[in-house]
Amino acid sequence: MLLRGRPRALGAAALLLLLLIGFFLFGGDPDCELGSEREARRGGGDPGSIPGSPTPRVPPDGRPRSRGTAAFDVDPPADPGGHNSSDCLPPPPPPPKCELLQVAIVCAGHNSSRDVITLVKSLLFYRKNPLHLHLVTDAVARNILETLFHTWMVPAVQISFYDADELKPQVSWIPNKHYSGLYGLMKLVLPSALPPDLARVIVLDTDVTFASNIAELWALFAHFSDKQAIGLVENQSDWYLGNLWKNHRPWPALGRGFNTGVILLRLDRLRQAGWEQMWKLTAKRELLTLPATSLADQDIFNAIIKEHPWLVQPLPCMWNVQLSDHTLAERCYSEASDLKVIHWNSPKKLHVKNKHVESFRNLYLTFLEYNGNLLRRELFGCPCPPPPGAEQLQQALAQLEEQDACLEFRQQQLAVHRVHITFLPHKPPPPQPHDVTLVAQLSMERLQMLEALCRHWPGPMSLALYLTDAEAQQFLRFVETSAVLSARQDVAYHVVYREGSLYPINQLRNVALAQALTPYVFLSDIDFLPAYSLYSYLRASIEQLELGGKRKAALVVPAFETLHYRFSFPSSKAELLTLLDAGSLYTFRYHEWPQGHAPTDYARWREAQAPYRVQWAADYEPYVVVPRDCPRYDPRFVGFGWNKVAHIIELDAQEYELLVLPEAFTIHLPHAPSLDIIRFRSNPTYRDCVQALKDDFHQDLSRHYGAAALKYLTALQQPQGPV
Repeated sequence: MLLRGRPRALGAAALLLLLLIGFFLFGGDPDCELGSEREARRGGGDPGSIPGSPTPRVPPDGRPRSRGTAAFDVDPPADPGGHNSSDCLPPPPPPPKCELLQVAIVCAGHNSSRDVITLVKSLLFYRKNPLHLHLVTDAVARNILETLFHTWMVPAVQISFYDADELKPQVSWIPNKHYSGLYGLMKLVLPSALPPDLARVIVLDTDVTFASNIAELWALFAHFSDKQAIGLVENQSDWYLGNLWKNHRPWPALGRGFNTGVILLRLDRLRQAGWEQMWKLTAKRELLTLPATSLADQDIFNAIIKEHPWLVQPLPCMWNVQLSDHTLAERCYSEASDLKVIHWNSPKKLHVKNKHVESFRNLYLTFLEYNGNLLRRELFGCPCPPPPGAEQLQQALAQLEEQDACLEFRQQQLAVHRVHITFLPHKPPPPQPHDVTLVAQLSMERLQMLEALCRHWPGPMSLALYLTDAEAQQFLRFVETSAVLSARQDVAYHVVYREGSLYPINQLRNVALAQALTPYVFLSDIDFLPAYSLYSYLRASIEQLELGGKRKAALVVPAFETLHYRFSFPSSKAELLTLLDAGSLYTFRYHEWPQGHAPTDYARWREAQAPYRVQWAADYEPYVVVPRDCPRYDPRFVGFGWNKVAHIIELDAQEYELLVLPEAFTIHLPHAPSLDIIRFRSNPTYRDCVQALKDDFHQDLSRHYGAAALKYLTALQQPQGPV
């Protein structure tokens, strides 16, 4: 039985459906029409508009309607300068699944390198296509990013680097007030800097975050006419209207102008149009009456577009939602799903004032702290060459036996950790022939040691930190809020990202050692504090002993320990001996592992006035000063056990003298045991695996050094020892 009135309602619904179908088939989008059609009906148009650019239709009340759900609490007024907008472009078909998408980014310095990584994380999270990243960098950024991408091993990502220093002469003549400096002008030279056979590229600022698949942006190239060569989103502020303050005089622009944080470039067309001559002539002409650019390349792009409007294809505003101080971005978005790219284009970055900034900040922080290891996923169905070393790694992993009791150790040895060298701004020390860098490694649990270490060691340091992506940001904030740490520019921090369950102690040491820049290194641990005078004493000792040249020596720094969390640190050897005699200090590990440091001969050290030579003995593991090009640590030793012992054996096998310094000392501070130490002490299988690593090490030593390695066999007959 039907309710009364149901047939009439069904008929009305059917009629409405037919009308809607007819409208969409023959009439277009009800909220959008081409500006040229509207102008034709009006008999004219906005003299500053671009012919044929799509224009939103505004309802009679002047308030554009939001569509869908999850809307922000905003219903903005119509944008009177919206003639540069093209929010109503029909979505083009996506590019083929395996088409290689080209992306160019200009990056310089330590901070910008960190920004690039967050941007790339957001790209990789959503992408479904292979990517080729073209990175225009200075030497600092290249060193950082080359190491990072090599160790990241992301499938279907190609990286090309371009030397920004070689491009500087092309833009250095342009005065620029923008905080980006010369690097903010380098997008102008991309058509000539990038390979001549590269026809299309997406250009991105380092301070953008993607919230969608970049292939959707790439697909907008399909909307370009035969002459259009530049795709841009309208500038979402009144900057180019020239009314922000008295005597405000911006560069010429079409209407509100365009923002260059996200650009689609048809490089082939720009080259054909004589782009280099075009932008240089425009810049020189405008600089006759304007003192400098205020917004770097953006000013020059806009001046060119003002003169040659046929070059530009306006892009939908959601592809560059700009969060500047005077942003009108709220006029763009009406619901969260509309956001495609967030652009932090204010010098205040995350601290910019915007009533929705918390939502945008959360998106950014998601990628900032996102585990980059999870982005090492393959693009199935796309025949892309694997990253360098990936095939060998997979073969090695495939050879592991699941039943091996030491499988955890074997897997950890093969792990390729992402490495971000010089995570914070770093000023290399000036070259000095006898200079020494303190080298150490740590995890988040030992972060509190850094300030004390900086007070004790005034010289350069190279520290490797084993952190998650989220912990890396906590570390960054820790340094920024510490007056002691933030004042030191000669401490290089290298983040090695966590992967696996065992602490890769020797891999960390090798990262820190490889990044030391002085001729000599002091190989220490983070829970030791050196004597206040040790840095100057080591440099003087190296000079006096004439260690340069053919003489190979390892200078032994005697190690002590205290069991007190608070004690008065000795300022001299005499004070240390007083504390030693009083029982406030001990020789290091005297109670539980005396053989680790017994060959130092502490009794002789008490009376020594000059360096003396000692012989290697089983399980000896002193802290030493060696040339920077010394043998690296054996990376097979992970977790706890024998990692330093193996290194000292290698030094002895390569005929390094072991010279104990009479006035040097370093003191171990008490702390809670690490997880690996607890496992070593409590788990027999763990100890068996360390023994298996020692056996493997000795076999390799014998193959490399032959009969000379026989004396080290005794080291394998001793009880398992500590680090």
